[in-house]
Amino acid sequence: MRALRLQRWKNEPELVEVPDPEPGPGQVVIRVGGAGACHSDLHLMHDFEPGQLPWDPPFTLGHENAGWIHAVGPGVHHLEVGTPVAVYGAWGCGRCPRCLAGVETYCENPTEAPVPGGGGGLGVDGGMAELMLVPDARLLVPLPDGLDPRDAAALTDAGLTPYHAIRRSWPKLPPDATAVVIGIGGLGHLAVQILKVTTAARVVAVDTRDEALELAEECGADLAVRSGHNAASQIRRATRGRGADVVIDCVGVDATLALAASVVRTLGDLTIVGIGGGTLRLGFFTIPYEVSVQTTYWGSRGELAEVLELGARGLLRATTTTFSLDEALEAYRALRQGAITGRAVVVP
Repeated sequence: MRALRLQRWKNEPELVEVPDPEPGPGQVVIRVGGAGACHSDLHLMHDFEPGQLPWDPPFTLGHENAGWIHAVGPGVHHLEVGTPVAVYGAWGCGRCPRCLAGVETYCENPTEAPVPGGGGGLGVDGGMAELMLVPDARLLVPLPDGLDPRDAAALTDAGLTPYHAIRRSWPKLPPDATAVVIGIGGLGHLAVQILKVTTAARVVAVDTRDEALELAEECGADLAVRSGHNAASQIRRATRGRGADVVIDCVGVDATLALAASVVRTLGDLTIVGIGGGTLRLGFFTIPYEVSVQTTYWGSRGELAEVLELGARGLLRATTTTFSLDEALEAYRALRQGAITGRAVVVP
């Protein structure tokens, strides 16, 4: 079969022929219906040196995957060939308290995982291929009726990641609250939708691009603000000077973190989702009192099921541009150039 593989650090991936995977005991092979192209893949291609991560190339890219059961190994009895499924992306040890709670992103025994701190497309072969081997059936979530794998793929990361970040802040998002989403890209446009369908808060979207702000309004944002030196004052005016109860930064560079700190309200949440490499200056007088600052990484298996249910009911939908496997490199080039509105999805 064909697969888009990262052969070495600081290089473009290559579309090559590889053997079809065969499932062993407890394992499953899926026929890939869709694989999302994520900005973090660009970091994998261009920003890492040998030894910086617990694993190295070569491996097939694609950590945002959904498809249909193609073959099952011995001991897998609850999944039938042809069943549509989403792949839970973080692969932990499966036995520690975090994994047993479904939060394999925070596995406490990473050395016992298939790859420490990784998963399919992150150190192990992912979904930018015709077939994908999933090492344990527990990592698959059957799709609700009415949700196609090609639509579900982006929800496994671009939907799950902001859903987890927002869900943990639900108590701070009553009807008189304001939530700010910075960066209306693959994750941000879904964050706006999640806020609108799961809370009654006012939603403010921030971006530098006209098309992103238009998309935010289409997704339900109450106010779209162009990022720049006037952005903080606009948000302050919209919140009657109080600031935002919750800020979700889907970019994570110095400028967006500074904006987040300047608009978050006392007792609010500032959650850093984007991995732009920025630094937040934190001291006693640098942010309002009792603001909680946190980073989050993906979400739980249970939360993925909730996200997929929202998708099946038509309440959450990724705006996507699809590419064939032959066009996968072009998808990443367009992503790097900022030419993708929403999410790029490769459909083998």
